[in-house]
Amino acid sequence: MTTPGSEVRTQGALEPPAVPCSSASREDPLRAAVTQHLKEFLGRRSLAIVRLDTDFADEVFDRLAWFVLEGGKRIRPVFAWWGWRAAGGADDGPEATAALRAASALELVQAFALFQDDVMDRSAVRRGRPAAHVEFANDHRSEGWFGDPDRYGESAALLAADLALVWAEDMFTEALRHMPDARERARGPWRAMHTEMVVGQFLDLRSQARSDEAESTPLRVNRLKTAAYSAERPLHLGAALADADEEVILALRRYGEAIGSAYQLRDDLLDLYGEPAQTGKAVGADLREGKRTLLLAVGLRRARERGDRKAVEVLDSAIGDPGLTDADVRTVADLLVALGAREAVEQRLGALLDEGTRSLADAPIAPVACEELRRRAHGAITRVT
Repeated sequence: MTTPGSEVRTQGALEPPAVPCSSASREDPLRAAVTQHLKEFLGRRSLAIVRLDTDFADEVFDRLAWFVLEGGKRIRPVFAWWGWRAAGGADDGPEATAALRAASALELVQAFALFQDDVMDRSAVRRGRPAAHVEFANDHRSEGWFGDPDRYGESAALLAADLALVWAEDMFTEALRHMPDARERARGPWRAMHTEMVVGQFLDLRSQARSDEAESTPLRVNRLKTAAYSAERPLHLGAALADADEEVILALRRYGEAIGSAYQLRDDLLDLYGEPAQTGKAVGADLREGKRTLLLAVGLRRARERGDRKAVEVLDSAIGDPGLTDADVRTVADLLVALGAREAVEQRLGALLDEGTRSLADAPIAPVACEELRRRAHGAITRVT
């Protein structure tokens, strides 16, 4: 089997990319530079993989490389870059290149997290395509191999996730080999991010198993699983690389916690009110998987407060029902609007935006980074993908 990622193996190691300048108008080149760093790293790793086993290279490496290189918004590396710039890190030069290369390793952590998440949630679609475990299962079926295709697909996806996590550590460490002091400073947020992500994933899993309706639960899950991992710790990581003082780090972490939480709440809204062509997921995917979001928790509380037993029954029966039709999902979405749950979440989004941007106001952060982080805060609230 040959996948769209196989060209990485034919090109080998690439020249390190130049780091773009820091104005907001150069955002696309910044993301492109992250992709180029990843391509160079994966190109070098591919040589060892081919020597080990060509089937693994074709079936696992190529799929992982394609996923990393062809998809994703590069949110985490970009936040890490702006953490670096906020703390006075250079816009270009060898240290800036090393900092962005280290930040790019966060995309491999993201691949690990998404492959695992899709297996745990039994999500069939990711970024508008079959999820990794589904593609591996389809390989098994098409070849007529022995055993359970779904079990094989899940196992292969978890192995690919493990590889991504191991390589994330390699890429991070290698990128900073000439900056040992910076590497040691960044070890704290790098390690904390991994632990927080795993704890958040467990809490998400447990909340579904317990049918936990407490509104505090999704807030805590969002804090650990999304906010810390997607914004707070990447910003902390970049600032630590630049040897930021504690005041800058605390301001960036407060901003990251607020905006990262807002990002997850917007994602929850997009699950029910977004367009699949833009989100890359079927409407109601999280609802069918049984995710206990703040949106649903608020809806259930308000339905109970009103004594609306029918609304409670509709919501309770919908959460975790894989057989929901699109019409069923629309019924739930409309009901949450009628209960005021959607409006309540939108209001919380606005409060998080204010909280995040206020945290930057008095901190000694580089003006260009402050401006960019404010812009990104508004983008998290208004995004449609």
